[in-house]
Amino acid sequence: MITVDMNKAKVIAHDARRTVRNKAFAPLDVKATIPSEAAQAEADRAAIRVADDTLQTQMDAASDADALKALMPVEV
Repeated sequence: MITVDMNKAKVIAHDARRTVRNKAFAPLDVKATIPSEAAQAEADRAAIRVADDTLQTQMDAASDADALKALMPVEV
């Protein structure tokens, strides 16, 4: 029988989550330096942070590999 080390699986899942989050932040980091677009860029980044915080909590609470796999983020 194959068992999944959930601690290692969660580390991998969180790394994938961070990669997707960082890719989503990249264009907003540039827009944040443009005065006319800075406020909207920061609002968009805040929305990404909230979604990422929620996903992080859900990943931490995942009790098995299938639940964790269902939460894996899709590349942006």
